[in-house]
Amino acid sequence: MTHQADPFAVKICGLSTSETMAAALAAGADMIGLNFHPRSPRFVTPEQARPLAEMARGRAQIVALVVDFDLARTHDLIDRVAPDWLQLHGGESPADVAEIKAATGLPVMKALGVAAAGDLSIVPAYAAVADRILLDAKPPKDAAYPGGHGRPFDWTLLAELDPGLPFMLSGGLDPANVTDAIRIARPAGVDVSSGVETAPGIKDIGRIGDFIAAARRAAQDLKKAGPR
Repeated sequence: MTHQADPFAVKICGLSTSETMAAALAAGADMIGLNFHPRSPRFVTPEQARPLAEMARGRAQIVALVVDFDLARTHDLIDRVAPDWLQLHGGESPADVAEIKAATGLPVMKALGVAAAGDLSIVPAYAAVADRILLDAKPPKDAAYPGGHGRPFDWTLLAELDPGLPFMLSGGLDPANVTDAIRIARPAGVDVSSGVETAPGIKDIGRIGDFIAAARRAAQDLKKAGPR
């Protein structure tokens, strides 16, 4: 993985308005996520996403979240939005990840769902081909779209993960629990969406700022603590 040495990253995902994009950028988000999965309440079209991406360009890394896109759709999205990263949040195999990365030339983040320790067995195969791994809560079985759906998983499961493998953490994070999440899981970054919302898809400016501030403080504490 070529980007895992980056400093601790805070990502605000599922942004869909200029006001909340401005708030995330002003609060110091390192990465912003634009969600292109039509079944998500945070869905944006490429036309809606383009001006949002332009707000962030040069200020934060722009991440396009896609679910099982084929190469034609992926190339079309890149042409229209020009993201810095692709976040693959579907059932893409390690071979798919490698193919997409090679075909697009963009760094790729692969999201993997976690509910039990056994779910971590696939991480090494993806870590060998992706630029970043995002460990998210597995969605409920009847869920209409991927992701943690605002529910955290048991972060102590990550004690079983290779401590030399940096990863980003997602799934049920919010301003109140992100400090504990970072202390327990020791990730290389955190990603939030529903945890800074007042309703599905409706981001809250105050919560965005609170989350980023809390994550920054916890990351500094983690750095002082040193390796586990």
